Amino acid sequence: MNPALSQHYREILVGLGEDPQREGLLDTPKRAAKAMQYLCHGYGQTLEEIVNGALFASDNDEMVIVRDIELYSLCEHHLLPFIGKAHVAYIPTGKVLGLSKVARIVDMFARRLQIQENLTRQIAEAVRQVTSAAGVAVVIEAQHMCMMMRGVEKQNSQMFTSVMLGAFRDSNTTRQEFLQLIGRSK
Repeated sequence: MNPALSQHYREILVGLGEDPQREGLLDTPKRAAKAMQYLCHGYGQTLEEIVNGALFASDNDEMVIVRDIELYSLCEHHLLPFIGKAHVAYIPTGKVLGLSKVARIVDMFARRLQIQENLTRQIAEAVRQVTSAAGVAVVIEAQHMCMMMRGVEKQNSQMFTSVMLGAFRDSNTTRQEFLQLIGRSK
């Protein structure tokens, strides 16, 4: 645990008018610092470590989709959570990625201070980099606490972002197949 981070949380409590010596708050700065470090542990990870060689030879050249990958991230503007799910697809060109690695790539980028637009692109580019896929598609749907708990306070709003690379960008048929399979096409 980072002692400086804990001290900053103590100062935040004081700035809010709280007494950090109050029984319920005695360990709060330490707990909050530990939680923030966990919520942002993606900074300490690399794509190479996450994938860990889990690329496997395959003759499959059809779409691979991992959908409904839950994600939790923090808005870089307000440090409030956004919570949602990612749908990731790629078209292999001789190698497939270990199934859990797709979810781990999502987590690595989600566990950083983010905006959803950048998160979507980072995931897509990482999958493309690792797999050399003919195409990669990522759709993220999320609810943002910064819009629900403060500001306009819209409780039922959701944000959707998508990034389509390669075959998913070039072929409307491929893109529509992906969107249909994740339940986002009519």
